[in-house]
Amino acid sequence: MQTIFREKRISSILGVLPEKVGLFDEEAGNYSFPIKQTMRLKKIMGFEKHRLSKPDTTVFDFASHGLRYMLQKGWIEKEEIGAILVVTLCPDYFVPHISTMLQGELGLESDVLCLDIAQGCCGFLIGLMEAYMLLEHRKDKKVILINGDVLSHKISKMDRNDFPLIGDAATITVITQDKEAGEIYYEMHMDGSRGEALKIPAGGFRMPSTAETAVMKEQGDGNIRSLDQMHMDGSGVFSFVQTEVPPLLAHMLQETKESVDSIDYFLFHQPNRFMLQKLAEKVNIPTEKLPMNLVETYGNPSGASIPLTAALNLREKLLSNRYRCCFSAFGSGLAWGGMILDFGRLDNCEIIESGL
Repeated sequence: MQTIFREKRISSILGVLPEKVGLFDEEAGNYSFPIKQTMRLKKIMGFEKHRLSKPDTTVFDFASHGLRYMLQKGWIEKEEIGAILVVTLCPDYFVPHISTMLQGELGLESDVLCLDIAQGCCGFLIGLMEAYMLLEHRKDKKVILINGDVLSHKISKMDRNDFPLIGDAATITVITQDKEAGEIYYEMHMDGSRGEALKIPAGGFRMPSTAETAVMKEQGDGNIRSLDQMHMDGSGVFSFVQTEVPPLLAHMLQETKESVDSIDYFLFHQPNRFMLQKLAEKVNIPTEKLPMNLVETYGNPSGASIPLTAALNLREKLLSNRYRCCFSAFGSGLAWGGMILDFGRLDNCEIIESGL
C-alpha cells in the first residue's frame, strides 16, 4: 500500500512506563546458558535494563493513567476527542475492547469512535494511518492513538532469546487536523506466509490455553518456554529486516525525492541495537540520525517503540523545532512499512512513570 496524507499532524506524545526495572545482569542466571556466554549478548545486542509491569497490570491501566494525566494537565479536553484508537497485542478481554472501556471510564460522548486494532511492531504506523483517515471525517476533532503492550506477561523468564529485550509500556499520541501541514508519504507491506517467525501458539480459539499448553519445555535451543508464551525466530526476523527494509527505505526516498542527507532523523522500531546497527550500515544512515538506545534503556515496547524513542531522545528538540523525519517499523505479521513527514513543534512531549 502506498498513499499520501495531507493536513494532518502529530501534536502531542506521552509515554507511560512501569516503575519496575529489570536488570540484564541480575536476570542472566535465569537462563540455561553459561553466564559468560550470556553476558556477551549484553554488548552485542544492547541489553542493559527493561521495564516490567506488575502481573495484574493491563494496557487499559496504562492508557487510563496516561489519559487522566493529559486531561489534568490540559493537554486535551474531553470535548475535543473524536476517536480513541488502541493498538495492542495484549487485550484486557476478548470483549469488551479497551477503547470502549476508556470511553466509558472517562465519560466521553457516545459519538466518540472507539476501535481496537491487533498489531505489534508496526502498530504505530498502522494506528497513524487509521487516525489520518478518521480525521478526513472528523476534521473538527482530535484522535487519540494508544499503543501499548504488556508482553512480559507472555514471555518466559527462562527464554534468553526473547525475555531480555522486551519492555512493557504505552504511548498516547494526539493527532489533529492542520491545514498548514505538509504531505505525509506512507507505505506498508505485509507477508502472512512468514508469520510463524513471531508467534504465541496458544491462547486463541485455534489452540485454547490449557494445563498442557502451560507446561514449560526446553525447546531444543537451550531456551525454556510453553506454548502460551511468545517466541521470536531471531535469525529469521533479522534476515527479514535486512532483506526487506533497505529496499523499502530506498523506494520511499525515491518517491518523495528525498535522500539520507535531507532526512533529519530516522525513527525506527527498536528490536535491538545490533539489528539497527546493521540496518544503518546497509542504508548508509549516520548513527547520529538513528537513535538505537531504547532497548538498553526501557526494552522493546512493541508498537510503542517509535513514539517512545522520539520522546526519549528528541523531546526538547521536538517541542521547539520541526524536522524532516522517516519513521519505519518491521516485525510481527510479518509486516514492514514507513512514513516520511514533517515532525515536531509539538504542543507536549513527556515520559512519565506509574506504579503499574
